[in-house]
Amino acid sequence: MKRRTLTWAIASAFAFVGCSDTGGPQGSTVSLSFSSRAAGPAPAAPFAAAPAADDTLGDGTNTLIITSAEFVLREIELERVSDDACDELLGDDDLCEEFSTGPILLDLPLDGSVMTEFTIPVDTGTYDELEFELHKVSNDDPEDAQFRADHPDMVDKSMRIQGTYNGQPFTYESDLNEDQEYNLVPPLEIMDGVTSTNVTIAVDLDAFFRAANGDLLNPQSGNKGGVNENLIRDNIRDSFEAFGDDDRDGDDSDEDSL
Repeated sequence: MKRRTLTWAIASAFAFVGCSDTGGPQGSTVSLSFSSRAAGPAPAAPFAAAPAADDTLGDGTNTLIITSAEFVLREIELERVSDDACDELLGDDDLCEEFSTGPILLDLPLDGSVMTEFTIPVDTGTYDELEFELHKVSNDDPEDAQFRADHPDMVDKSMRIQGTYNGQPFTYESDLNEDQEYNLVPPLEIMDGVTSTNVTIAVDLDAFFRAANGDLLNPQSGNKGGVNENLIRDNIRDSFEAFGDDDRDGDDSDEDSL
């Protein structure tokens, strides 16, 4: 499990599910959005041209163009601090503390935009962890049955990234199956009547296929059995971050960032 500590800069309030004194939502909502970033060095000729919807990365010698980045996410959860009153009301600690969804196929926007995936009710309570799973799609798990039917090419995979490296097409795939967990410091206090709030999960595309010295790596070398399989897998796993983003600009330097 990958755990990071996130600090709330303002008293922004959001939650995925919980229980209040009345046992139901209090009329507020929160949206969960996704964005990508690519802030690498300028690409070098002759492979510099790319459509606006793609991300072009360079290291002065090599050029990488990412044309699609797909991830399977499951069990996106916001967990609440133990609440005895809530536990007693519902008789199930998990129902009080977590909201789960998925699996979903996240097709990252590559043009710098922020894509809102879904909006859910907000309830009162105190929350201290955000978690989601990078999910390898099972070939027989009943919970994945509908997803398999909709996306048969993603069976036994959790991510697929496509593009070109120095002009040659590549497909990178991984079966990484791992929880990503973020501590909310201080815990998040949800009050009645909170208006709609947005949280963005951003992915740093520039970090995917780079060596420790910043040089680009051939994505094909990260496929199963490749010399850079572990390095590239870990780079991608560590490239996610989450932050409050009420204006949906994908900028974690704003005052609403975690």
